Amino acid sequence: MSSSQHPKIVLHWLEKSRAQRVLWLLEELNVSYDIERYKRDPKTNLADPKLKDIHPLGKAPVLAIGDMVLAESAVICEYLAEHFGDGAMIPTRWKEGRENQVGGETESYMRYRYFMHYTEGSLMSLVLVGLVENNIRDAPVPFFIKPITKTISGNISKGYTMPNYIAHFHFIEEQLATAPGGGGYLCGPTLTAADIMMSFPVLLAAQGHLKAAGDITKESHPHIFAYAAKLEESESYKRAVKKIVELEGEYKLSPG
Repeated sequence: MSSSQHPKIVLHWLEKSRAQRVLWLLEELNVSYDIERYKRDPKTNLADPKLKDIHPLGKAPVLAIGDMVLAESAVICEYLAEHFGDGAMIPTRWKEGRENQVGGETESYMRYRYFMHYTEGSLMSLVLVGLVENNIRDAPVPFFIKPITKTISGNISKGYTMPNYIAHFHFIEEQLATAPGGGGYLCGPTLTAADIMMSFPVLLAAQGHLKAAGDITKESHPHIFAYAAKLEESESYKRAVKKIVELEGEYKLSPG
């Protein structure tokens, strides 16, 4: 679909949010779009209340396509891939001769559907707890309080984040190692919308932002690090980063 044929697309951009992935997908799909910017409250870090005029929850990302408003990253990315990707961002759905049959889907397609929802449904909840743990441990508190914050963050790490990080990132490493068609990406040899969804937690891990996941190294998880590098090498990713720098003055992965 050419730019002149589709309704106007507006990305409602909240600074320091996971809208980064939607921006990247729009760049990858090479469709025209506008950006409506919103700021966070400098004291509370909460989203601009004007976002509630767009969607009742007042959260980002939100994408308007004509009169239709889409919220939730996976919904937005699925819709964009289905309607603007000409099939390029979604793996082939059916095995030959098994079209429209239960169980007739290809492995690549089932991976695609899984990772589109695994990212926010299973992995990001863990990542957010880990980032809160980081904030507790590194909080600028008086020296006599520091042992308490370290103990709290240490207990969270030992009892929850560390064992779960180990399980999840081992799973991702194995999925990359066994991807169809020789791999390179999670669903096979080509980039899909699921890879863009997964980019946020993978890049956080590869760049060392998940401190409780300290065992994630190039030596222990070579496929994850190779995958992260491959994502960052994408020309559409680089264009998205450039636009984010223009919008915010810097590019920084943010859990918002």
